[in-house]
Amino acid sequence: MSIELFRNDHHACLMFTDLIEDHGEAVQANQFLVVDHGCGAIIDPGGNLAFNELFLATSRYFTPQNLDYIIASHADPDIIAALDRWLTSTRAQLVISRVWERFAPHFTKVGKTDGRVIGVPDAGGKLPLGQSELWLLPAHFLHSEGNFHFYDPVSRILFTGDLGVSMMSGAEAARPVTHLKSHIPRMEGFHRRYMVSNKILRLWVRMARQLDIAMLVPQHGAPISGAAAIRDFLDWIDTLACGIDLFDDRAYQLPTARIDPVTRHTGAPLRAVGG
Repeated sequence: MSIELFRNDHHACLMFTDLIEDHGEAVQANQFLVVDHGCGAIIDPGGNLAFNELFLATSRYFTPQNLDYIIASHADPDIIAALDRWLTSTRAQLVISRVWERFAPHFTKVGKTDGRVIGVPDAGGKLPLGQSELWLLPAHFLHSEGNFHFYDPVSRILFTGDLGVSMMSGAEAARPVTHLKSHIPRMEGFHRRYMVSNKILRLWVRMARQLDIAMLVPQHGAPISGAAAIRDFLDWIDTLACGIDLFDDRAYQLPTARIDPVTRHTGAPLRAVGG
């Protein structure tokens, strides 16, 4: 299912929330299409689980073979594991942090990325799209070492990757959150583990407060919409202890617990070759 986050005569932002709904073992993930004056970009297109459905879904709004960009907030599998298929099926260039520029080719066949990777410097930049542009905003260590968020000045949507994530189904993710307090329990555990530290959150918040944001849209879970909810989200993460703030020597001990192997359908444990 596609959700129109924004549309006018020349510009559209679409979100896809349920393309991997049949794969219960995989985390729910959102994918995005931004189109301006006939030029298109896919943001965080996902892995092979989402590729077929996303390619078909985008074709209802835009000819995917004519995509200008595949834009990746970082290099996790749920972000660009299907990169080889996108580069085969479209003419798009990959836009990704320079930190991951030489790692991304591991997702593709030899030579597939040659001349098709735009490595973004740590400071970010403004990427032309049609008659508009997307702002590539530094979001390093939230949660990846090389990480960017994407601000669309036409729709005033900020695409935030793993910041603002909530744990829910694809159907639930289609409904924007307008009151934050009751939503925090679905975000808190993820943010405390996946965000690196409160210092980084505070630096990001200081930057984000300078933007005119109508909607904050993460890569997992529901968008956060409206001035009050966005303000409350910024206030919440500005003081959130997370990541290395919460770790001490108790997290770095020699292990004692047994890890049981996965079993075959017969119930017999897997064995090492020759075992």
